[in-house]
Amino acid sequence: MTLAYARTGTGAPLVLIHGLGHRRQGWDAVVPRLAAERDVIAVDLPAMGESPPPAVGDPNTMADMVEKLFGELGLERPAVAGNSLGGLIALELAARGTVSSAVALSPAGFRNRPERWWCIAVFRIAGLLGARLPDGAVERIVGNRFSRAALFGLFFGRPGRHPAADLTRDLRGLGREHRPAIDAALAELDRWRPPAPPAAGVPATIAWGRRDLLLFPHQARRARRALPGVRFVDLPGLGHVPMGDDPDAVAALLLEASRAS
Repeated sequence: MTLAYARTGTGAPLVLIHGLGHRRQGWDAVVPRLAAERDVIAVDLPAMGESPPPAVGDPNTMADMVEKLFGELGLERPAVAGNSLGGLIALELAARGTVSSAVALSPAGFRNRPERWWCIAVFRIAGLLGARLPDGAVERIVGNRFSRAALFGLFFGRPGRHPAADLTRDLRGLGREHRPAIDAALAELDRWRPPAPPAAGVPATIAWGRRDLLLFPHQARRARRALPGVRFVDLPGLGHVPMGDDPDAVAALLLEASRAS
């Protein structure tokens, strides 16, 4: 399988990896800010976005696929950044030493059992809404600031800053085209584990949105214990998917981290 991707900009390569049920366009707000300094490659994970099936539930297998894409594109130890599931993949690549630096935004893999059930419930309910609500109902949810905040506030710290068309597509994706990938991942969730610490010479940063209501920010404490030596950054006011909440802050963090490699 070859993963779909979009590539723009000039400079040292920086690979961007989205989260579960999302797509590479989740990075669109930050890509122009990165492309002036970096060769930016935004990737669609298997069975999400434009990448073909089969769906894959194992983050290590997905990391293998991203590494394979490095080879196909002639990338030698690029910088990498990921969000949620993509953050876990970025940390796994840092542990393997196949990247020059890694940034993980609210990475998966550090939840306890009650938090696991919360995560499953959020994806199941959002998927049900995305699959069954008629178009008019979705438009009303997205158009009303209260219902928009109640639903999308689980994923974004500032739902009002995200274009309505993007939120509609995200909700439909959770219930329709990305459903096989979500189901495969949730079936494997018990086996998701924190990766080993980054390999020698690979700087890694974990940043957590303080308004993350999907993978709660206190999970950063577990990440600190599991990955000593990794730098930790708070993102005040930002949610689980922070790229559209504050593109300037996220882009600045990614550029700073990749310059340190």
